[in-house]
Amino acid sequence: MFCLIREVLAYSAMFRSCEEVRVLPEFLPILRSPDYYVRPSVGEIAAGESSDEGFSGRVPEFVVGRLGHGEVKFSGLTDVRRIDLEEIVKFERQSVAVYEDEDRKPPIGQGLNKSAEVSLIVDSGGADVDFLVRKLKRVCEKQGAQFVSFDPINSKWTFLVPHFSRFGLFDDDIDDDDDADAVVAHDHDEEEGVPMDASVSPPVVASLSHSLPAHLGLDPVKMQEMRMLMFSGEDEHEDMEVATSHVQKYLCADSPGSKSRTSLTRPSPQSSALKLSSKVSPMKKLPVALLDSEPHIHGNILMGRQKKGFFTKMTKVEGFKLDAKEETPVKGSYGSNIVDAALLMGRSFRVGWGPNGVLVHCGTPVGKSSSGLSSVIRVEKVAFDGVARDEKGKLKEELVDFCFVKPLNLHFSLDHALQHVLSGSSQFRIRRLIADRFGLPEICRAFVEILEAQLEVPSLSVSSRIIVMHQVVVWELIRVLFSERAVVTDDDDMALDKRDTSDVDQVAAHLIRRADFSNWLQESVRHHVQEEVSSLSGSDVLTHLRILLTGRQLDEAVELAASSGDVRLAILLSQAGGSMINRSDLARQLDIWRTNGLDFNFLEKERLKLYELLSGNVQTAFCDSKIDWKRYLGLIMWYHLPPDAPLSFIIHSYEQLVNEGKAPFPVPMYIDERLVDDYMIWNAGDRFDITYYLMLLHATDEGVFSDLKAMFSAFSSTPDPLDYHMIWHYKGVLKAVGTFTSNDLHLLDVSFASQLLSLGLCHWAIYVVLHMPHSEDLPHVQAYLIKEILFRYCETWNKQAVQKQFIADLGVPSAWMDEALAIYYEYHRDMPAALDHFLGCHKWHKAHTIFMTSVAHSLFLSAQHGEIWRLAGVMEDHKAEIPDWDIGAGVYIDYYSIKTLLQENIMDEPDAGLEEKDRTCRNFFNRLKESQAVWGSKISVQARAVYSKMGEELCGLLVSVPAEGATPAAQMSCFETVVGAPTPEDLRSRHLQDAVSVFTLILSQMPA
Repeated sequence: MFCLIREVLAYSAMFRSCEEVRVLPEFLPILRSPDYYVRPSVGEIAAGESSDEGFSGRVPEFVVGRLGHGEVKFSGLTDVRRIDLEEIVKFERQSVAVYEDEDRKPPIGQGLNKSAEVSLIVDSGGADVDFLVRKLKRVCEKQGAQFVSFDPINSKWTFLVPHFSRFGLFDDDIDDDDDADAVVAHDHDEEEGVPMDASVSPPVVASLSHSLPAHLGLDPVKMQEMRMLMFSGEDEHEDMEVATSHVQKYLCADSPGSKSRTSLTRPSPQSSALKLSSKVSPMKKLPVALLDSEPHIHGNILMGRQKKGFFTKMTKVEGFKLDAKEETPVKGSYGSNIVDAALLMGRSFRVGWGPNGVLVHCGTPVGKSSSGLSSVIRVEKVAFDGVARDEKGKLKEELVDFCFVKPLNLHFSLDHALQHVLSGSSQFRIRRLIADRFGLPEICRAFVEILEAQLEVPSLSVSSRIIVMHQVVVWELIRVLFSERAVVTDDDDMALDKRDTSDVDQVAAHLIRRADFSNWLQESVRHHVQEEVSSLSGSDVLTHLRILLTGRQLDEAVELAASSGDVRLAILLSQAGGSMINRSDLARQLDIWRTNGLDFNFLEKERLKLYELLSGNVQTAFCDSKIDWKRYLGLIMWYHLPPDAPLSFIIHSYEQLVNEGKAPFPVPMYIDERLVDDYMIWNAGDRFDITYYLMLLHATDEGVFSDLKAMFSAFSSTPDPLDYHMIWHYKGVLKAVGTFTSNDLHLLDVSFASQLLSLGLCHWAIYVVLHMPHSEDLPHVQAYLIKEILFRYCETWNKQAVQKQFIADLGVPSAWMDEALAIYYEYHRDMPAALDHFLGCHKWHKAHTIFMTSVAHSLFLSAQHGEIWRLAGVMEDHKAEIPDWDIGAGVYIDYYSIKTLLQENIMDEPDAGLEEKDRTCRNFFNRLKESQAVWGSKISVQARAVYSKMGEELCGLLVSVPAEGATPAAQMSCFETVVGAPTPEDLRSRHLQDAVSVFTLILSQMPA
């Protein structure tokens, strides 16, 4: 630091010496103002000239800039010999001019009139980032420049110019941009059904498609023509008055005396609310009117009839509405609460969620300013995947990979502990991430690398880019606050006391963590400092110095003070935040001045504020200035508290100031960076930024942190209330390293799983659910959620082999997957596949029913007897659990067994063998009849044909058994069994004729 002071003082003395300026060598450029700078510096150009003659005539990539305004980087080699840079290159607010005097401008390619890259600091004025980028692109196109980029962090606008004139952002460009915005607003209103030009409005035929005649089955066009013929003059004047008043409402929304241009370019509160809703969760609206006629409801509810003509075209909403100013029949008070639909439409209808984020409701979406009750049913698609959409709102697979797949793959690659949990007869494994604080830096760095790669995606919107950079800041803060460094010891140094070494290590670790936190804080507020510096007008050095101190940019502040000639102030600045003795001395000097009655009017106010800040009095130094919360925290840390104050003490000190209302609230990043519109009101007590919660978590000593749910809510880090893709990883890593213990964050897990399901990543959703901790109060919540995912998204994960295998590798019971597939195939009437999966999930009763009613007869008629035997054999092992087994699948098993017995024709005792076969067949035929009676209409005609075919085949085999040695009674008993079998009538008649023939033969052989 002292070397820097000596260098600054030497440079200042040299600069202020007019004699030395006059004796500058011919080869050096002329630079007088301390605000201007060049790269390479004048000293480096002189050194290059001394080592390489002619170097100043061919300086590579020469840069000239002005602090807080921007810089120009000239392409190739540039001749800078005796160029008066301040006369040629003039930086002003948001603009730069090179060779402003056209008479002195050299030809293109000579001097500084050549191609260059220009970087200007622009004042965003709180405008939307995407809007500002579009404006800058139009300005570049208008001025003949090529737009390169706009960095919202430091408000730097970069573009390329082929040669030089005057470039930048001027007032006429802003006016032109307002006109363009009016055209955009006009187009947007036309898309929403509100045309700005009423004279060119098309006929309202399309609006009649949802009217009452359409509901009654009549032609709405003809009904409209009939009404015009019969009541041509009755309602026309009334409709025109309504239409005219409606148009005036849109064209003169601000005030009775406002101009048309102002009303076009300034959005109404309603349109602003719609913009906010589209940012938070974009929706696709499909309104469906269920009732257009005037209903009759008792009470003080005013029913507005359906508007006709031009006004109907403008509203683009049919059905009736209830004014919010009227009392609702449910609450009896004023409001826009949606009453039960039974009171509106005579039927039951409530808000409900459908698959993939479809929301069906009959009210006003949250975040929109329009009020009142309506009969219009709205079907809206809520964008759970907004984080994976580009600047045009299209879903990009590349962003899905960076936002979801790669972070989850990294999470999966880390160490996990498995806990086996029994759910019914199935067992699955709950997963828990394992990590320690020594390995935390490596984990954080891995996540940061993924985020840095995501920043390279060309289609990433500017607002998304800011959110990603904030996520990088969060991971860096997690590393700073919660990581530990491994202690390196020297085994050879045996004389060092281990206890003393531990104390030294603790002190060193405390100081190192404090220094790391200070560096993190400086980097996170650097863009705010640059933005304020760029907004300064003129040469207000003292204000410039105070702004630099808010970001602890001491080197720049000392250099600026010294270059402006204020050497004493530079020395004071070099000691800022140092010894408490120096601060107390400065505070005592200020008190002496006040005691002695020093007239502070002779002292600049900004200089006095600098003295107050250097003395540690932060609140007095910034009592009338607005500053973001991170810089205020830094001011407390750097200039108010002792340099060795513990980090937890610093955080608690700031917390106390916040609670007392003496410090800025730690608002979330998207409010601090103005990513949302100004009308989004943030109240004290709302959720703070996640980085502030992390600081409080680090400073908590008792181990119980009460703000976990607020810290891990979506609004603590993103304006999208449905985006949990990175918050879930914060929670997992912090819990793994032991920063907190909680089993009450199921909402975070379920919300992230829902976000993954909306993208079709079912396997990762199950992976997230498996990380939900086991709870005695909800012992089966994981099993329930996994089954729900498998059932509802069966078609998705079953068609992707990678997902299906991943789910199986996670240890999800195969019976759960089989049950989901069984129900899916049953729904799609693929009964053979459903039967296989019901057998796989051990649903024996359901499998048996499908086998009997839908599968067995088809397989039998197609001669797939082996498949029937396999399926029935699997169920036979569990026949005790299957009702009516003997008259169900047991029939098929017995059929094949009896058929095999009859075909083998084993007759060791012919008479006994025939009687046994006859008795077996008779019992089987009786079971066939009973089966038909029990199953009844549940089985199809084909199944009854199968029973007949069974009877026919067994009857043919039974009568074909040789009757040698059999008694006549046994032979006649066989025919009696055959005649009583469930066979067709013609077959039964033939068997009866055979029985008569055999009986006649027996009678003829009997002795007289």
